[in-house]
Amino acid sequence: MTKTYKLKVLAGDGIGPEIIKETYKIIDWINATSDIIIETSEGLIGGCSIDKHNSPLTDETLDECKSSDAILMGAVGGPKWDNVAYDIRPEAGLLKLRKSLDLYANLRPAKVLDALIESSALKPEIVKGLDILIVRELTSGLYFGTPRAIEDLDNGEQKGIDTCTYTTSEIQRVARVAFETARKRSNKVTSCDKANVLATSKLWRQTVTELHKNEYSDVELDHMYVDNCAMQLVRNPRQFDVIVTDNLFGDILSDESAMLTGSLGMLPSASMGGEDMPYLYEPIHGSAPDIAGKNIANPLATILSMALALRYSFDSKALAQKIEEAVSAVLADNLRTSDIMSEGCKEITTSEMGSAIVAKLNG
Repeated sequence: MTKTYKLKVLAGDGIGPEIIKETYKIIDWINATSDIIIETSEGLIGGCSIDKHNSPLTDETLDECKSSDAILMGAVGGPKWDNVAYDIRPEAGLLKLRKSLDLYANLRPAKVLDALIESSALKPEIVKGLDILIVRELTSGLYFGTPRAIEDLDNGEQKGIDTCTYTTSEIQRVARVAFETARKRSNKVTSCDKANVLATSKLWRQTVTELHKNEYSDVELDHMYVDNCAMQLVRNPRQFDVIVTDNLFGDILSDESAMLTGSLGMLPSASMGGEDMPYLYEPIHGSAPDIAGKNIANPLATILSMALALRYSFDSKALAQKIEEAVSAVLADNLRTSDIMSEGCKEITTSEMGSAIVAKLNG
């Protein structure tokens, strides 16, 4: 029996429309060859939405997202909107989407494919076989705390204020995602914090420890200060399985882990959370406005994000695996976009990469 799913597509800014265009090729293949149908509808987010609606995400688009089965996003932002008001900057649209859908857990895999070992910033013997998952808390912490302001002082200086807060329940729910995921992997969780300095981190460590003791004692748990974790990711990254951490630390560590794989253009992500709310799938890279429109961007992170949507939202693990295997096969054929280009490989365009994936899927 054919099953139909609704996918809201938010291409966004910069290279967003280009990489989403290649993902449509995968969606067309799915609709033509599988027992599921993915119905797509498009909306605006980020700078393009500011240009048209003076808002980075309209309430109408948000409502359409809520009524979908999943959301696929490209990227937001760019220098064109550097001078807009802080509360309507392009990134505010993404933050609004995350908060409104209660997307509290962001899963960012960092897996080194054999074909891309030479593209890693580290030696092959350090990264071969690397398979890490970073679980980042996404709707609280420093990015959402109040008060937030820049104040004028009496002495003529200014003072910037950002507030970081976490509650026990906010920590527990993202830690549960990490523990449950680890049970399906190598059964190890590393919780990263700065408990020797920050009160929120002290609560984080205390809460994760208690949750582990009461519900997940079968999973190996260790704690690590975030600065040490950043060092260990380049010193001995294969010691990690699942890393769980707060919003700010997760943002930084996941970008660092991306370079272990060779390129930000290779890493997908899934954001999950509120009950009966759709999950959000997006590449972890930015909008790259310097290369937008040049047909050289790497679409693989977005295509792999679509695979995650099949795995988590559309109950199609076999299709997800087939897409992931097609990506590996194309890379094994030494086809590369410019960001992962290495000696002995053939450089291809964004559109050629999307077509190459479809060719592999067609066998």
